[in-house]
Amino acid sequence: MGDFESLSEATSGAIGSLLSTTILYPLDTCKTKYQAEVRAHGQRRYRHLSDVLWEAISNGQFLSLYQGLGTKNLQSFISQFVYFYGYSYFKRLYLEKSGSKKIGTKANLLVAAAAGACTAIATQPLDTASSRMQTSAFGKSKGLWDTLTEGDWSNAFDGLGISLLLTSNPAIQVGVTGFIKEILRLKLKLLKGNQASLSAFTAFLLGALSKSIATCLTYPAIRCKVMIQSAEADENNHKKAKRKASKTLSGVVFAIWRKEGVTGFFKGLHAQILKTVLSSALLLMIKEKIAATTWVVLLAIRRSLLAQNGRLKSA
Repeated sequence: MGDFESLSEATSGAIGSLLSTTILYPLDTCKTKYQAEVRAHGQRRYRHLSDVLWEAISNGQFLSLYQGLGTKNLQSFISQFVYFYGYSYFKRLYLEKSGSKKIGTKANLLVAAAAGACTAIATQPLDTASSRMQTSAFGKSKGLWDTLTEGDWSNAFDGLGISLLLTSNPAIQVGVTGFIKEILRLKLKLLKGNQASLSAFTAFLLGALSKSIATCLTYPAIRCKVMIQSAEADENNHKKAKRKASKTLSGVVFAIWRKEGVTGFFKGLHAQILKTVLSSALLLMIKEKIAATTWVVLLAIRRSLLAQNGRLKSA
């Protein structure tokens, strides 16, 4: 039953991620292109997030806001499946080994970080490819295979170190979510009994709060990662070599510091919070409802099988 519980968690999480990613993809594309640009204030192409949207519309390239959607959905589906399966598996393993009936907040953070690390390693090539597609010029995005094979295979893992560092983001989110959810469910259980579950609106607010906290704490690393993974411009070989050298973590940090100052590390924070909060809240809301429905079906099947076995024994 434990493995089936992990599978149920993983499937509901992956479906929720797929739906939320598709709904919010144009916003994600605008956010990514805005984050990837690093220039002095007077030379910026995009002064505001809305400038990215207007560029696509004015050039008749609105549909290009969806460039890389297939890769992003594939990455998102696999990522959330691996994450929720890993989280559920590591949590169950911890409870079995420790003999505890429930997991504490600190252990919950460690379990979430372990699941996040596995997810980052498994999906990094797709994450890099989707970022390159989104930051390509409108209408000039390449396919998944062409994007991944532009350089050597090590380039497909650009930003992996930061991705591993950013496992603290979902760890914080899951830790906060789990802590608040447990309190809410205990109160609901007292009021409504064992059948109590979180409402969709409560799950939405819970996801928004936990993700906002995690995003604010980790945003400088998020922006550096986007810049490292962004598509190369059409430049001569000398400029390409120079640009590639500057797309190391130290090179990106120096570029932001020199051209934009300290505030540059938080450029696009409002867009990141808007996108990630909506995405995570939708994900948790959808997952919560799918998971609840799944368990209702499982309980119905279990009762039916038990009743059938009872009739066979009595016969």
